[in-house]
Amino acid sequence: MSDNLRGALWMVLAMLGFAVEDALFKTATGAGWLTPGMGTLLFGLIALGISGIAAKLQGCPLWHPAYLQPRLLARTAAEVMGRLFFALSLFYNSLTVTTTILQATPIIVTLGAVFLLGERAGPRRWIAMGLGLAGVVLVLRPVPAQFEPTAIFAVLGMLGFALRDLATRTSPPEVRPAQLSLLGFGVVTIAGIVLLIAEPGAPRLPAPPGLGFMALTAIAGVIAYTALTRAMRTGEVSAVAPFRYSRLVAALAIAILVFGERPDAVTWAGAALIVGAGLYTLWRERSKPAKSQGK
Repeated sequence: MSDNLRGALWMVLAMLGFAVEDALFKTATGAGWLTPGMGTLLFGLIALGISGIAAKLQGCPLWHPAYLQPRLLARTAAEVMGRLFFALSLFYNSLTVTTTILQATPIIVTLGAVFLLGERAGPRRWIAMGLGLAGVVLVLRPVPAQFEPTAIFAVLGMLGFALRDLATRTSPPEVRPAQLSLLGFGVVTIAGIVLLIAEPGAPRLPAPPGLGFMALTAIAGVIAYTALTRAMRTGEVSAVAPFRYSRLVAALAIAILVFGERPDAVTWAGAALIVGAGLYTLWRERSKPAKSQGK
């Protein structure tokens, strides 16, 4: 089995894990067993504990001074934003809408790299980014009769994750993947605290089923994060990264089979535009080294 195939399989496993994580979180909060804030807090704490044990078994220090560097602090702030609004979107919106809009993250990362990191984009990539954003608009449906204001939560969450990915590009190389995992789930915990404070009324203890679902959610999240790290370290990034879109396939299958959601033609069209634009953008990234070698 080639490294690219192994990397692709790790990526598919990671995306399946994230889709299961989202479905479990939506089930627990939708059933009223816990609020989005309490759910996010419990998920972060349990996943943080699992990651801490895994890091110690690897002989990896739990703390790294680089956590306080401006680049990682910026990454932390962006992930708080992403996690906070993504949790709200899972609670208030359908799994289909939330996951579909999330797929625009690579497009926004490319757009941010142009404006913030000084990267260049040709006319065809600008067209691809425009089509991807048009797909987001289709899913949002900014028509008074059809627009759901809570869908903005999905957009804000996606923007937070895109900013996080941009900050990750400049993260200190001395921070090991296990330490980034710890930092990531620590951020989830912070987002949970922020949500809990913002929620109306006094915090209430979760129902027993909610605790069980959050434990399963944390396990799925840790498996997904670990598989994602393995995927990005196995094979060529340009060959492995397109398999990120398997998350949309898994999420749509869960949304239809488990939650009874029925995406309409407009949603499918928006999803096709987002995925098509994202795949084209990744393909252009892959073709750049080949062109430079030809010169």
